[in-house]
Amino acid sequence: MSNLKTVSYLALASLSLGLNACQKQEQAQQSAAVEAAPAQEVKTIAIGFQKSALNLLVARDEKFLEQEFPNAKIEWKEFPAGPQMLEALAVGAVDYGYVGNTPPIFAQAAGKDLNYVGYEVSADKSLALVVPEQSNIQNIEDLKGKRIALQKGSNAHEFLSKILAKAGLSWTDIQPIWLPPADARAAFDKKSVDAWAVWDPFLAAAELHGQARVVTKTGDFDKTYAFYIANPKFVTAHPQATEGVLKALNQADQWIVKNQTQALHTYQKSTGLPADVAKYAFDRRLKPSPVQPLTTEVIQSQQNIADQFQQLGLIPNKIHVQPIVWTANSH
Repeated sequence: MSNLKTVSYLALASLSLGLNACQKQEQAQQSAAVEAAPAQEVKTIAIGFQKSALNLLVARDEKFLEQEFPNAKIEWKEFPAGPQMLEALAVGAVDYGYVGNTPPIFAQAAGKDLNYVGYEVSADKSLALVVPEQSNIQNIEDLKGKRIALQKGSNAHEFLSKILAKAGLSWTDIQPIWLPPADARAAFDKKSVDAWAVWDPFLAAAELHGQARVVTKTGDFDKTYAFYIANPKFVTAHPQATEGVLKALNQADQWIVKNQTQALHTYQKSTGLPADVAKYAFDRRLKPSPVQPLTTEVIQSQQNIADQFQQLGLIPNKIHVQPIVWTANSH
């Protein structure tokens, strides 16, 4: 009888282990299916881009996103600057976008939802403060009392803040003229502003064809970053999609390094810039310029900007960058 009980217990234990193993295998298969399903369910991805976003331009022309998402429709939407793109992202018209370091801070401070999903290092000469060639402004201290054009909420906004701080000036010492790049260029050409803070390729065009002289550039300050941002609702609905988007962007970056003549042609064709302007902006772009997940250093850089803006009264409240940073392991 004892032997019979022992055999029965062993049989039950064996059966239980077998069932547990089956259940675990089934759960693992179900989990894998759940993880894989969202990427397969992606039907449309709306990408916001600016004229300076070469990785995105190449990804578009070379169909790298279509390769990652063969069953999805990829939509491309151009914006003149980051603030306009973030407005579109906030209402769900854009799923991913490319912006400078400042627009996400203003957007977060305004209560708009977004995620940081990747960053690039900005080139040292890709953003500058320029003045007309014959201007009597020779250094940043000469900006006191001057009319300075810039896109409100753009990376030029943060750049000008750094310039003023370095010169010992405040925002009340100048007259900011809030204009998008095209309107700012018109004002600059008519000399209705004294200076202009702007980025490539608008900067390159002003230098080559607008008789603009650089007073100071980003390379004169700390390292500057540009960001890839995402709509949190899209990220939540499609947890695997962001990794695919970043993979496609890095394929584009590698393609640029290996095919620079073709990449320049893509840049010129997409922007409609004169050949010399396109080449000038293209040549000073970092190559390679990989898209990487945000590091502690990059997050802290953004937090420092946000804290400075709050102290200056440029944003109404303190914000925290870390909680809205996407990481692959958290989705």
